Amino acid sequence: MANRSGETAEIMRRYNDVFQRHDPSALDELVAQDCVIENTTPAPDGARRAGKAACVELWSAIATAPGTRFDLEETFVAGDRATIRWRYLMADGSSLRGV
Repeated sequence: MANRSGETAEIMRRYNDVFQRHDPSALDELVAQDCVIENTTPAPDGARRAGKAACVELWSAIATAPGTRFDLEETFVAGDRATIRWRYLMADGSSLRGV
């Protein structure tokens, strides 16, 4: 099996750039058909988004939310897998940390 860490790191760089630039136009190319998001909201149990369209819709809304930003803390890449540690700063000054 070939080491795909370089390819995965480039995909993650492009994914993170979507949120840094507040421009979701690249999401359709980056998100897989079998994407699943286990969201923390709404409380108490969160919600599950399954499929490319549902994931792109949610991430597009987050990427374009006025007055918000993601601070990237760390990205780990191993082959075809990656994890991002981040802090999301909201327009009201509050923040949320996540992986």
